[in-house]
Amino acid sequence: MQAYGRYGADPAPLLARAQVEMRRLADDNYRLTAAQLELVAASAMRALDDEALGWFSRPLRWGSYGMLARASLTAPDVGVAMRRWFRHHHLLTGDIRLELPAEAGVAEMRLYEDRPIGGHGPDMREFGIVSVLRNALGYACWLADSRIPLMRARLPFPPPPHADIYPVLFGCPVDFGADHAAFAFDARYLALKVRRDEAAIGRMLADAVPLIVHRYRHDRLLVERVRGVLAARAEADDAGAVAEALGLSVRTLHRQLAREGASLQALKDETRLALAQRLLERSERPVKQVAAAVGFANEKSFARAFKGWTGLTPAEFRARSAT
Repeated sequence: MQAYGRYGADPAPLLARAQVEMRRLADDNYRLTAAQLELVAASAMRALDDEALGWFSRPLRWGSYGMLARASLTAPDVGVAMRRWFRHHHLLTGDIRLELPAEAGVAEMRLYEDRPIGGHGPDMREFGIVSVLRNALGYACWLADSRIPLMRARLPFPPPPHADIYPVLFGCPVDFGADHAAFAFDARYLALKVRRDEAAIGRMLADAVPLIVHRYRHDRLLVERVRGVLAARAEADDAGAVAEALGLSVRTLHRQLAREGASLQALKDETRLALAQRLLERSERPVKQVAAAVGFANEKSFARAFKGWTGLTPAEFRARSAT
């Protein structure tokens, strides 16, 4: 609505079409559905011919983000595609710079303001910063056909009155009052291959706003992330602990693993086997201690499981490794 005010346009017809009550917009307890938000946002971008909705010193004409998407579609992987998207975004507006550094296994989508976003007040600035980063993240997820879960978010403004919604919105801890805005995530997602083509981008651009409104669900790196949790956290052995570490529900964890042709039990067995083999090969621990280290209650159950995995008893495996 602030964007409509900036351009001197009347939002009443749009709000009526979306069944949004204008008189209630000042009510903090008034809520829109996701479908209403999608309709309002997409229609406002068209009507005002500004896909940035007044955030920048000059409008981003209708089709700007589609041009960015098409220009990065031919990249071999997500990292190349998004760095290209960020570079081209700076050609459209010099108000912000977007960068994508990666260090020590963590990548960050960073947003720096060369001019304050949304010169019409803190609400517009918050809306602009959050929307640009969610737009970029949504497009990256779409390119890879994978959810890219955030590890942490930083935002360069004080906690707003609705700050408690941000962890739900982003699915990660959020730090306010930062020097710049950033979304941090596992850098391995940058190496995922682009899975989209020209036909797919045409379908996506016809209804692109949900990329920002909804979080992507499917995670192509979920199996690797589960392996990492199991290997790093001995206490994260049951489904509830693993799901909590990944920011998922137990039901979602099992469903998404099944979609990838995996199961939590199989990954647990794989992790246990790898640790057991390492201890048997590289240490002189008694088999009983090895069994305890990999989560078995007694040596007998460990030996039975180990033989089922390898065809050898722990003692036979150790003897063969020694030769």
